Amino acid sequence: MSLEPPTYLSSLENNIRARPIPWEGAVRAGNITDDHLKKIKAVDKVRKEQRKQTVEGDLKGYTTLLAGGPDGKSVLETASRRTDIVQYILVLATDLINDAPSLASAIVAHPDPYKPFLPLLRHSTSTEDPIPLLTSTFLTALVSASLKSSTKSTARDEEALTQLFAYLSTLTKNNDSGLQDIGVQGFSALLQTQRSREIFWSQRKETVDPLVEILRAAAGAKETGSTTLGGTGSIRSLEPGIGGGVGLQLLYHVLLVLWQLSFAGELVGDDLESDHEFIALYTQLLRLSPKEKTTRLLLATLNNLLSANRTTLLPVAVFVRLPALLSNLSGRHLTDPDLLEDLQSLSEMLDEYTKTQTTFDQYAAEVQSGHLRWSPPHRNPTFWRENARRILDDDRGALPKKLAEILAKSWDNDKQVLAIGCNDVGNLVKEVPERRAQLEKLGLKTRVMELMADSDESVRWESLRAVGEWLRYTFDN
Repeated sequence: MSLEPPTYLSSLENNIRARPIPWEGAVRAGNITDDHLKKIKAVDKVRKEQRKQTVEGDLKGYTTLLAGGPDGKSVLETASRRTDIVQYILVLATDLINDAPSLASAIVAHPDPYKPFLPLLRHSTSTEDPIPLLTSTFLTALVSASLKSSTKSTARDEEALTQLFAYLSTLTKNNDSGLQDIGVQGFSALLQTQRSREIFWSQRKETVDPLVEILRAAAGAKETGSTTLGGTGSIRSLEPGIGGGVGLQLLYHVLLVLWQLSFAGELVGDDLESDHEFIALYTQLLRLSPKEKTTRLLLATLNNLLSANRTTLLPVAVFVRLPALLSNLSGRHLTDPDLLEDLQSLSEMLDEYTKTQTTFDQYAAEVQSGHLRWSPPHRNPTFWRENARRILDDDRGALPKKLAEILAKSWDNDKQVLAIGCNDVGNLVKEVPERRAQLEKLGLKTRVMELMADSDESVRWESLRAVGEWLRYTFDN
């Protein structure tokens, strides 16, 4: 999957290519060797075809030039004190493996292909230093080639992926939308295999969370002064965009990465929902989607996640009114065949689910998602009369255990979750008073009593009502 290189990166590389380097002086100073210089001059500032022919005629020599070997150190190691040469070589190296893919294969076959490059990702923490950025560009292309060359990832690939994801995430967390886009495109180039998606997910606080924040801004769910929400005029910044000022290009690339991640749907789906209310976010983005290409990615991602997590995520999709939105989309004049296929698949999946869904299923899925909302069951006396005992018994008491986990958190940014949890505990005590001990063993009575002193009025009220149910049966006894 090939994307257009980000404008800022292309401009930076062109500026470095145009810089004069006093190569002979560098040889005299011992920064590079005569052999290095001979190989550099043979491919520098020549036509692409000539460069390709030269490199393919000496794959071993150019592999040693960049990665080092028995015949000599990498030029990056000998020239480490000359930042101008290091920058120039990094740009040249990327050009070489792009123009002559067989060189990438030859470097991948090297015993330690990433050794001269990985330390350069930590050359500086300043975004003004181009060396880590240029290194990540080369390494992304090289690791991507390595992943394509084998069905099984190697330990060295996994180590390189870990370090690359960590560096690229510093770009996606930057306030500059141009740097964000470079980081996002790097992610996309690397998420080609199941293993790379697993590593990406294992670093999700660094990798996934900033991408979701960009999407929240696009959905209008976040206020900030960053360039993500309406550029500062930086040369790196992208075009003005949709909701929150997020550029359409950046939005598309973020959606592309999360679509790639969704092929590990069984691994990521439930946590995406519990951590980010992902289905509601994507439903809102679907309402706002400005282009068929963004709509296609949104639908494809939802299709992957819901297919892999039907029990837990389909009830959430119904709750956020995704079926109604899909019905609305079906009435539009859409032409993309992949989009239409995913739209039909999602509609059929949700239609089939809603025909068999019970209110208990909806409630259980909401609790298991780890985030409570004032959905209809919570305030429905009939629901509690008919289902309280089942809630306590189902799956060996899994639901009250999950309720205890939810109430144990502070929810400083969403106090209604605590209010709803207290409401549910109170209803369980009211309808099945003889099972109070089960709830007390989970620490629910103690926690509900603590919440009587909470700063939020609705939490205090619901906790007071729940404690009242306990006291009522205590006095009755």
